[in-house]
Amino acid sequence: MTNPFIRPRRLRACEGIRRLVRETELNAGDFVYPLFVVPGNNVKQEIPSLPGNYHFSPDMAVAAAREAYDLGIPAVLVFGLPEYKDAQGASAWDAKSPVQQAIRRIKQALPDLVVISDVCLCQYTDHGHCGLVRDGRIDNDPTLELLARVALSHAEAGADMVAPSDMMDGRVRAIRDALDGAGFSEVSVMSYAAKYASAFYGPFRDAANSAPQFGDRRTYQMDPANAREALREVALDIEEGADIVMVKPALAYLDIIRQVKDRFDLPVACYNVSGEYAMVKAAAAKGWIDERRIVLELLLGMKRAGADIIITYHALDAVRWLKGE
Repeated sequence: MTNPFIRPRRLRACEGIRRLVRETELNAGDFVYPLFVVPGNNVKQEIPSLPGNYHFSPDMAVAAAREAYDLGIPAVLVFGLPEYKDAQGASAWDAKSPVQQAIRRIKQALPDLVVISDVCLCQYTDHGHCGLVRDGRIDNDPTLELLARVALSHAEAGADMVAPSDMMDGRVRAIRDALDGAGFSEVSVMSYAAKYASAFYGPFRDAANSAPQFGDRRTYQMDPANAREALREVALDIEEGADIVMVKPALAYLDIIRQVKDRFDLPVACYNVSGEYAMVKAAAAKGWIDERRIVLELLLGMKRAGADIIITYHALDAVRWLKGE
């Protein structure tokens, strides 16, 4: 008897069969929606380089968070632009700053929505770097105390999770110790564990007004050529107390997401960053691509690569499309 003619197409014959055998599914629970908060009241201004995303004052951020929550998105990630900047970034831990105000308002209005806060100094320093500058260099160890102060101020405002994005060595341990020491042992840490020095961050730096005023961030963000180093960074952050580890960006680093997922047993997040978003929006505006199909395919690829959590500016649209709207 000859071997049967193998026909994989049988399992693609109709949508019902395709659904039965589908290996990877996207749903609203996979997404985190980023929010940018700014000083003031009644502010909602579209970000030119991130069309469809906005600068919100803390009062308006509540409505944006509610929109995400009503769609079934479980979490928002809050970034802030301060009223003032200085060499230390002191506004980052100021309880009156927009991030802390927004966290308090969102948690009061939506106690079941998970509020994650970005912990960094770049938006708050007058030099635009993620740490203290000494003699033209980023001084790692003195920065740790400041990052811990930022994380603690977010926890005091009501954040459920803090997300250090600075890439200073030892910052997860410093933050974990500060939170535990102040009675916030239940506040989680989602570490930007493998954050690359990427060209895909341009629109974010415009949105957050966080471009460095000299040099670049290659002395602390990772070289895009390195994969083994990413695994080392993730292992160190887990050892220091991270609860979730992140790979950033996503699209050019799907191999890193997969390696992290295969090596470690913590939840893995990825950040579908601003440049990735902006390229899709620009091509869609030209009519060159089908935005809906492209976005869902890209997000599905991130999940298939191993991401448990996808931070994406597409979150609201993606959920509506998944619901058939």
